[in-house]
This record gives sequence, structure tokens and C-alpha cells, in this order.
Amino acid sequence: MHVVVATDGSPQSLAAARHLTSFADPAKITGISVVAVLRPLASVAFADEISEAEHHEVGEGAGSFREAAQRAVDAVAAVFDGWGPEVGKQIRSGSPAAEIIEAATEHDAGLIVMAAGGRGLSDVILLGSTAQRVQHYAPCPVLVVRPAPRPRRATRHEA
Repeated sequence: MHVVVATDGSPQSLAAARHLTSFADPAKITGISVVAVLRPLASVAFADEISEAEHHEVGEGAGSFREAAQRAVDAVAAVFDGWGPEVGKQIRSGSPAAEIIEAATEHDAGLIVMAAGGRGLSDVILLGSTAQRVQHYAPCPVLVVRPAPRPRRATRHEA
């Protein structure tokens, strides 16, 4: 089975990749494609929040959107180093949901792994949820990994 792992450069997408390794049998996975999608006319840069900080300090040589996406893809692919299956890397351009679905179709994927809520509430409200679109139209099962819940703060009544 081939697995497509989508990244948007968020820590949640890195956690989704790690989650796959926590339960999947690498002997049953024939290959993994780590995919990042650049939106063509995006007014906001691809947010690489998961590669080494020295490569992308704010305001200093941040590089292109493509370079940020490549760093994010490399960081997610590194999760699978020594795990077993061969890992391919792709940077695509277009609608994130459509490109993730297209990658899954091209690779005859048996599973898509992605994070929910990686880019925040504004993207969900303004653009709709990429994870929801992928779940609805994907040619295979989709594992959507939600962010870990934040610890509750004690209120005055609990203290």
C-alpha cells in the first residue's frame, strides 16, 4: 500500500507523520509520498514551522515559497528515515485539496495522512477545510490527525 502524507509546514503535519509510524506496519507499506502544495497567487508565504530554525529566520534570507515548502517536505520525510518504506517527495502547485487527491490517485494510494487545523481558524472560515475536502473526494481512506488538546488551565473555582 502506498501512503500519501501531506504537509503544510505546520507542527501538526509533522505530528501526523509521526502518528503514522506509531501504529502502521512498515512491512505493509510499499512507499510513502510526502506532498506539499503551493497555492499559485498566494498572498501569504508557505509557512515552514517545522524545519531547523537556522534555515529560515524571520526577515533574514527566508527564500522562496518553494524553498520553504521543500524544507517542510524534507522535515516530514525525515520522520520515515530508517523506518522501512521508500519515501518520495513532491511539491505541487494548485488547490491543496485537489493536489493531495491527485497525488493519491497518481500513486494509487491506499491511505492519505494529513493534519487537521494546521493553518488555523482563518483558513477554515475563509477557505474551507482542506482536510474536509480531501476526506470527501479522496479515492482512498484518509487519516486526519487532530492537534493534541491543550492542557486546561485551572479556574478560580477549581483551585
